[in-house]
Amino acid sequence: MTLISIASIAGIILVGLFVLGLILTRLYRRATKEVSFVRTGFGGEKVIMNGGALVLPVLHEIIPVNMNTLRLEVRRAAEQALITRDRMRVDVMAEFYVRVKPVGESIATAAQTLGMKTMSPDQLKELVEGKFVDALRAVAAEMAMEELHEKRVDFVQKVQQFVSEDLYKNGLELESVSLTGLDQTDFKFFNPQNAFDAEGLTRLTETIEVRRKKRNDIEQDT
Repeated sequence: MTLISIASIAGIILVGLFVLGLILTRLYRRATKEVSFVRTGFGGEKVIMNGGALVLPVLHEIIPVNMNTLRLEVRRAAEQALITRDRMRVDVMAEFYVRVKPVGESIATAAQTLGMKTMSPDQLKELVEGKFVDALRAVAAEMAMEELHEKRVDFVQKVQQFVSEDLYKNGLELESVSLTGLDQTDFKFFNPQNAFDAEGLTRLTETIEVRRKKRNDIEQDT
């Protein structure tokens, strides 16, 4: 074999290796601190948090999972206001800070149950908002309106405890809850035909009348 033939074969091998490296580089997907992914298909499920993995067309499918903390705002007011233990209506605005728990099992669960929704806060909110609303309603029903105002920290902690277990089923963890708004619902949203609202209206009317009379007495004494 001549030197020219050997050089030609070596050149072909080098070009082949270069092309193969280029293909592998394009097929190699790397996770970041902000986005992990789950690879399914050939070779079974694999969670990629750090580093990367080869993703072969047709043989593999990947689901990206957002690892950032997301702020999901929930507002209950007017006809949808919360009803307290003393049958009052309160308008509440709360912010829930959630993220996918940074462990392999939770990332896999999030990919399976939430899919691409972790990449869109609005879509994620649509899916989990019901859990937050249930928690807000359940805890509000255990506390009087004045308690909600005076013990906001207790209210938030109970909501957090109530919803954490449900979120875990989706691979999520609740970092914190902030109660950003709390006020009595406007009178016009109390429905006299509703048993809860009727009782709340009675209490509210009595309270307002007692305080009006007390204020009037003080003014007369002065």
